Amino acid sequence: MPHIKVKPISHSVWESIDQLTELVVFRADPLNGTDYLLGIEYQGEEFLLQRKREKELDMLKYDKVTRPLKVSLIKEVLALLALDLKLEIVSSNIAQSREKPPLASQAFKKIKDFESIAYPFETMAVEVGFGSGRHLLYQAKKHPERLHIGIEIHTPSAQQVLRQIELQGLKNIWVVNYDARLFLEMLPSNSCEKIFVHFPVPWDKKPHRRVISPSFTEESLRVLARGGRLELRTDSEKYFWYSMELFFALPQAEVCIEKNIDPTVTSKYEARWKRQEKDIYEVQVTSREHSEEKSLEIDFSFSDCGYRAGLEDRLPPKAIIEEGYFVHFEKIYRIGESRLLLKCAFGSFDRPEHKYISVDKEMCRYYASTPVKTSVNQQAHQKIVEYLHV
Repeated sequence: MPHIKVKPISHSVWESIDQLTELVVFRADPLNGTDYLLGIEYQGEEFLLQRKREKELDMLKYDKVTRPLKVSLIKEVLALLALDLKLEIVSSNIAQSREKPPLASQAFKKIKDFESIAYPFETMAVEVGFGSGRHLLYQAKKHPERLHIGIEIHTPSAQQVLRQIELQGLKNIWVVNYDARLFLEMLPSNSCEKIFVHFPVPWDKKPHRRVISPSFTEESLRVLARGGRLELRTDSEKYFWYSMELFFALPQAEVCIEKNIDPTVTSKYEARWKRQEKDIYEVQVTSREHSEEKSLEIDFSFSDCGYRAGLEDRLPPKAIIEEGYFVHFEKIYRIGESRLLLKCAFGSFDRPEHKYISVDKEMCRYYASTPVKTSVNQQAHQKIVEYLHV
């Protein structure tokens, strides 16, 4: 991802950086870490850049939690910062390619959009972790009457598919660059015909990171219409048996298993595994029930919260574990004399949120976007409010 390595930024430049360039709205200095942050506002986007020390150089790069999908914005900001601050660039990867087609901006949706979005098609399918997008694009062309939502946490893959959407002129695909385990909770009940989960990362050593989980399965069945189907394909025998334990425990679902079938669209990875004579498992979970509608009336405001002297010392350094959720104030940054920026992980153990919280004397808010509206995130938010209450 975009970054520049520069000769060390002088103390005087760093201390007055928000006065030397209009791009920087604040500087955040770490109280329990080594990475510094810059708050950026550019072309309607709000995000953070990190400053890291590497041997005798400083590196400026994007912050993973707040990064915008359009990498070109980060590249432009890094180039403008270097110019405004007269930084001596030693190396970088911010050269702009003029050959790439533009991203299909109408197809890109932010997680917040789904709080009040209008669905332009009567039917819908969701693909979790679409990778190169070969299957997603095929489905969209095969079923033009259906909205296809692709969820991909890997930003370059999301960008690649958005360019293909633009090149192919497709109007029935939305791309969401987010964690699918959280995204499903934003969809209406009984709204999907298909949910595709093809070759998810097995995470054998970190099973809590798997896409397929009890909560994901529960949300999938809520989102699927009666007769709708969750389709899992995997080359991992461990993942297959793990999923079987979950699926066969579902009274409201019918499970069908197939092995080594030939799909209409084959990814390059699946083709490679077949050449290696690996078994490919396909599991189809069909919903038998109509689900109740889900309310998204959740409030993430910070009433009566703000900064007071010594707050940074009173925040617990370890994770707060409650029944069904957790809160962890991972890093604390100071902005000026009376403002903090908190990097916080919270919510469900198997699908946590990662957000920054800006805390000053006047107000608190999530920076740069609010959490996904789930009941477990609301519980975690209420616990956060307890610690930030004035």
